[in-house]
Amino acid sequence: MGYNFAREVDRIAEQYPERLAILCVHADGSEERIEYVTLQKQTNRLASALSRMGIKKGARALVLLPRGVDSYVVYLSLLKLGATVLPGSEMLRAGDIRYRVQHADVSVVIAASNLTAAVDEVRVDCPSMKHFFSVGGAVDGWTDLDGLYDLGTSAEFIVETEDTDLCFLSYTSGTTGGPKGVMHTYDWPREHLAVAGTYWFDAKPGELAWATAGPGWAKWVWSPFVSILGNGATAFVYQGRFDPAAYLGLMEKYKVGLLCATPTEYRLMAKVNGIENYHLSLRSAVSAGEPLNREVIDTFSRVFGITVRDGYGQTENSLLAGTLQDMEVRPGSMGKPFPGMRVDIVDDDGNVLGPNEIGHIAVHKSFPALFKGYLSDPDRTARAFRGEWYVTGDKGRKDDDGYIWFEGRSDDIIISAGYTIGPFEVEDALVKHPKVAECAVIASPDPERGAIVKAYVILRNPEDANDPGLVAELQEHVKQVTAPYKYPRAIQFVESLPKTTSGKIRRIELRDMEASKA
Repeated sequence: MGYNFAREVDRIAEQYPERLAILCVHADGSEERIEYVTLQKQTNRLASALSRMGIKKGARALVLLPRGVDSYVVYLSLLKLGATVLPGSEMLRAGDIRYRVQHADVSVVIAASNLTAAVDEVRVDCPSMKHFFSVGGAVDGWTDLDGLYDLGTSAEFIVETEDTDLCFLSYTSGTTGGPKGVMHTYDWPREHLAVAGTYWFDAKPGELAWATAGPGWAKWVWSPFVSILGNGATAFVYQGRFDPAAYLGLMEKYKVGLLCATPTEYRLMAKVNGIENYHLSLRSAVSAGEPLNREVIDTFSRVFGITVRDGYGQTENSLLAGTLQDMEVRPGSMGKPFPGMRVDIVDDDGNVLGPNEIGHIAVHKSFPALFKGYLSDPDRTARAFRGEWYVTGDKGRKDDDGYIWFEGRSDDIIISAGYTIGPFEVEDALVKHPKVAECAVIASPDPERGAIVKAYVILRNPEDANDPGLVAELQEHVKQVTAPYKYPRAIQFVESLPKTTSGKIRRIELRDMEASKA
């Protein structure tokens, strides 16, 4: 019998049935609470009902849900079915959905009722889609998921899975071509819990833990889902929009014990006027997605007596390095590799480099939580390895004491406010606008987001650059073509772009120009 994370959560429900599993606060302040035993019964009901609807083990299901209790119930139910879950952000547009469905041969879509229209746009292009379930309201042409629970049974329901069965298929941006489908098998949550959930995230049984990542991202699977429920803690969920003062107020009111947020969220909270008037109950605070600056660490330490600990990982693996409890914090460093984990700095040939030499941040291929490759893309999978080492795409160095320091991306990927954005996706959206002839997209340094997406644009008619509304028009166009978080926050009109003799855009020259302005 293979590992199934849903069975792990059921065990906690059997041992501590009345323990609170999820506390969800809606934007209007109303609350929704669900105990572990209720979560167990609901997921049994939904899984058995979906099985009666014809959903079989191995089915690939795209899930498009916002933060809330439904995400936990749907994910666990699909795992009980032995399905493959494709986490999908609520910000995905029709083109993003079409790509994922066609690339992964998706047969099941479970979407919030306000997100179904984007799926309907591409139905005709995606014949593999057979089952459509809406959440939060009835939609024409969709089965209302809320109505399925009566078809199921609360008795134990879980399909036997093998460790090697495909569990999560998360899409991450690439520098060229479409997003890559990162394959993780059913044993991945076990390995993630053993490393990140124990040594870094450190959620305690019964503790109210708030990990702010939204469903649709690998980080939601990491922390709000696996690391909180897998440790028997209580997942705190807030459905309102991010507001730094509101976040501080919520933590104070509900006595949140563990916080996991992005550096951007921490930076903005640290700037709240009167931050010293909030009285928090934080035991632990962690951050991941991009390097955390010293100002934030110092502010939280001075005001709340808590050390915000940094961590580093990727969709393709798990957390690879971090500042553990009681470890010396070196601001700007991502910390050290976890005990027993082979993470190092290697050169282009996979040779391990010495202290303070800059090279690729890499993890040895023996790491149990490493992905199983990119779906249907052996070439890109092979290019991710240097001999025995998987290279992350980030450059770094190790100091004499083993702390790892981030030195930049080795490719053109943009990391903005914790989002990973491929320049190709933004460029592809921009050139679809009739006024754009050519463009290049890079990361531009930003004090709050770490970096923002900036586009250098050549117009078909140079005179259009005088139109004061064109920048906003192009930004809105990108938001409509692809997920809105990818839109260029800065646009500069140019007459030419730096290129190699073979015609490839030299983004490095544009990045150097931006860095010199910072």
